[in-house]
Amino acid sequence: MTKVALAGAWQVQSPSELRGTVLLPGTLDTNGLGHDDQELSADYGSGKPGPIGSRLTRRHTFEGTVRLSRQIRWTPQPGQRVFFEVERARRLEVRVGERLVEPYRPQTLNTPHVFELTGLLTGDDLLQVDSDNAYQGMPHDAILDSSTATDHTQTNWNGLLGEIGLRVEEDTFLDRVRVYPHGDVLTAEVDVDSGQGFHGRLRLSSDALAQPMEVAADLEPGRRTLTWPDLPLDAHADRWDEYQGCLHGITVELLMPDGSRVLSRVSTDFGIRDFAADEQGRLALNGRAFFLRGEANCAEFPQTGFPPMDVGSWIRILEAYRSYGVNVVRFHSHCPPEAAFVAADRMGMMMQPELSHWDHQHAFQEDVSYRYYRTELEQTLLFLANHPSFVMLTLGNELSADATGHQRMAQLVQDARSIDDTRLYANSSNPHYGQLGSDDCNEVYTSESYKGHDLRCCFANMRGSTNAVHPGTAHNFEDTMQEVRKECEVPVYGFEVGQYEVLPDFREIEEFTGVTRPDNYEMIRDRVRESGLDQRTWFDWVAATGELSRICYREEVESVLRTPSMSGLSLLGLQDFPGQGTALVGMMDAHLRPKRFPFARPERFRSFFTDQLPLAVMDRYAYTNREKLSGTVKVANYGRCTLQGDLRLRLQGRGVDQERVFRQVTCPVGKLTELGAFELPLDGVEGNQRCRLSLEIDGVANVYSVWVYQDSQSDRPDGLYEARRFDQQARRVLDQGGTVYLSPDSTAQSLPGSVQAHFSTDFWSVGTFKDQSGTMGQFIQADHPVFADFPTDSHTDWQWWPMATQRAIVLPERYQSIITEMDSYAYLRPMTQLLECRCGKGRLLLSSMGLQNLTEYPEARALQASIYRYLGSKDFNPRQRIDPEVIDQLVA
Repeated sequence: MTKVALAGAWQVQSPSELRGTVLLPGTLDTNGLGHDDQELSADYGSGKPGPIGSRLTRRHTFEGTVRLSRQIRWTPQPGQRVFFEVERARRLEVRVGERLVEPYRPQTLNTPHVFELTGLLTGDDLLQVDSDNAYQGMPHDAILDSSTATDHTQTNWNGLLGEIGLRVEEDTFLDRVRVYPHGDVLTAEVDVDSGQGFHGRLRLSSDALAQPMEVAADLEPGRRTLTWPDLPLDAHADRWDEYQGCLHGITVELLMPDGSRVLSRVSTDFGIRDFAADEQGRLALNGRAFFLRGEANCAEFPQTGFPPMDVGSWIRILEAYRSYGVNVVRFHSHCPPEAAFVAADRMGMMMQPELSHWDHQHAFQEDVSYRYYRTELEQTLLFLANHPSFVMLTLGNELSADATGHQRMAQLVQDARSIDDTRLYANSSNPHYGQLGSDDCNEVYTSESYKGHDLRCCFANMRGSTNAVHPGTAHNFEDTMQEVRKECEVPVYGFEVGQYEVLPDFREIEEFTGVTRPDNYEMIRDRVRESGLDQRTWFDWVAATGELSRICYREEVESVLRTPSMSGLSLLGLQDFPGQGTALVGMMDAHLRPKRFPFARPERFRSFFTDQLPLAVMDRYAYTNREKLSGTVKVANYGRCTLQGDLRLRLQGRGVDQERVFRQVTCPVGKLTELGAFELPLDGVEGNQRCRLSLEIDGVANVYSVWVYQDSQSDRPDGLYEARRFDQQARRVLDQGGTVYLSPDSTAQSLPGSVQAHFSTDFWSVGTFKDQSGTMGQFIQADHPVFADFPTDSHTDWQWWPMATQRAIVLPERYQSIITEMDSYAYLRPMTQLLECRCGKGRLLLSSMGLQNLTEYPEARALQASIYRYLGSKDFNPRQRIDPEVIDQLVA
């Protein structure tokens, strides 16, 4: 086999008068060709012309067919066969001169495009390639909604990518070899094509086989697949595993009858691994239950608008994921180029591609959809067969369908299993949003819920345990899994978990130097400036939302670790998503770089997004010093080795340093092991403080914050008037130079200009889920004297949960607040939960948290006591002034 490269200058033209010279591989975008980008989408956009606020803007865009052409001055030798190949493209039609060339194998968006030109080349020929990104004869809408072609991430580019050229073969040649390991044997398949027929020999050799094999080859003209089942593996052949990219090589040769000459040779790398469900219904790699720590890659590549085609780039991408603890990458409604799988093979990273399919209404119901995706499925499985990193596949994202669609889904899963049973398959990721559960055809189930039972902690419109249940470290999904196991035994893992938004760092704007322009980021930056927020304050808010986001992600992860019947969770996500209303949910920015704040350091996230972790299971985070800190200790061990030795649990703080040792325990691999209960008295804790609870076994550690408060009576200071309404008495006290503590009930009736706040930052983006309030957590003046007896950081943490989930007052202008409720960049409303001011002739402290109604919580009682002490001290000396008429408008 020889190759002739056709990279370089090509001519381009289209019916819309688009014409010029382009450099390929590349796209119209990378060559600066196309028209202005517009979005009038009712789903995400404003429906009006103008700058696009819901996603990045393409500098050039085009949808339709363009003709790419170049002259080929080259002649093959007699008897040779010639193929034109493009590694990645949209829908292609190829002509030599005006003669249409049929595809050598079916075209799909996931696999290389191959056309046989044998007998058509004369030595000076015009090669014409019609490239269509309007997908004539294909399921246009489902493709454009998918990450394969949506302008919200990858862009609907038009062009030719990767290797472009001619491949020259002999009349009879070996096309592809595929290897399927099963336990201690493997099956090998080789595709052979013979124009005139052939009689000779075939030789197969591999360092992983017990011995090479050679057989006679008597081939009739035509194409066929030869299969060798159950070839014994060498007993010492290394296995491919998580983070261990052990690979082997296999070579198949076509020889003359006497073996004197090799006519054709094909080689590939492969890995030996078993990926299946174990007896407990958990995902297992090589028989070992592991903890799936996934990330959804939605094809965000803002510089090029398409995924990289080289292995080096993918190694850098996967290393970025791995630095945060990821061991499985899910490709949301797209399949990356083969280079991604080559990199993953070498690194021991597991991969879950999907078909180019997002249809949440009528998946596979139309014949054109069923026909195309059946082809895409088959060709994808054959093309990626040798990649051990490829462990699972679903038929698309959030698919919904009627009975016909589901019948076709089941048939496709059955087809996939018949082609390649070394992977696991499902009819969709998050089918019907979990409302219908799992179909019988599925070998794995990944969803947000199961028939109304949650499989993650937060959902659209802020539903879920994160914002609804007083926090501790005991939450898990065992109740949901009990419902699942009544009718479904396949492995289960969480879908698109997290989606906790972080405010944007505008310094990233200067990094968008490629095919997309960050108009949406610039619009947000301009609104921030217009709102009166200075850069320092904004950076503080970014940091506060990032810290809170990471806290919430940790709760998601540990909730699954505390659920031994679940196989793990897949996040959305570690990388910002610059579309769908601008969903900046990541620890990394859209360019896959860690954000420039401490919250985004990979080691901080990896400290809990890991395979081995001791867990303290407690009902809550906040206690009084008259209580005992109690709970149970469990150890999640999904690593490769048993954890054993003493487990040390230690509580440290001012006046307390206690240790509970679980002696010589053993925590086996693939298990959540319960070690027993602990109980630590808190009466020695001095003052109100955050204590440190640590657990360590065999070099593996975990740390929690525990807040302990003195259980003393909170006395209202003399002379303080505390009011629920801004009544006449409150006005009189202020007119007389007195002090008013205005603490209305935290209700919409008492605070008519307020919004419902939440513990977490908002979910995904307000641009997508417009019914949520958009609050982004608290920014707290941590060094303010009001918190002298209530230790806090500047960001929301678990001790704030009862207060953070109350209401926030929307102010008429941006006043100085002790506790600011940060807002989504969609609104940027000035909001507060606690502020102080001069009002009339007196002093006023205004709270929207309704602490008088939260006395069941030690943390709320402690905050109230700290407020009382502050109001009775000389430190209470507000500087800003707010007129009584303004306060009257804020409080009923």
